[in-house]
Amino acid sequence: MPDAVGCLGCDIVSGRCAVPGGILHQTARWIVNHAVGQLNLGTLIVAPRDHVVAIADLDDIAAAELGPLLREAARVVEAICQPEQTYVCVWSHGRAERRHLHILVQPVTSAVVAQYGGLRSEQLQARMLKTAEPLDATEVERFCVDARRRFAAR
Repeated sequence: MPDAVGCLGCDIVSGRCAVPGGILHQTARWIVNHAVGQLNLGTLIVAPRDHVVAIADLDDIAAAELGPLLREAARVVEAICQPEQTYVCVWSHGRAERRHLHILVQPVTSAVVAQYGGLRSEQLQARMLKTAEPLDATEVERFCVDARRRFAAR
């Protein structure tokens, strides 16, 4: 399905919903933007342009673009944030249905882990989503300018 009105992923792709820092990079089938919400600075979302809800549903072009794009996004995040680890995970689960596929590329530094009492992986992400303060818009914009420049240089 090419577009589903009311779906956050589709609304971002279509321009109906603006994201902090805008679209950082795009390919024929994918867009990259900074995460909206309470995850840490530098967390990117790689999402399909079409309303795809599962990796299994990707067409051949989208599947071929995905690996190199995830590597590129992780390299950009690592160059800017210099994390001890970069998480890459798929999220597309709604309350009772699949939602627009998005793949999180999240830099995790020792400072972030310490801030959340040593939590890691999905426990860290769950705690951040529940308790973190929204990011400073100026910091997100600054990160996005640098990230956009780095994507363009690759």
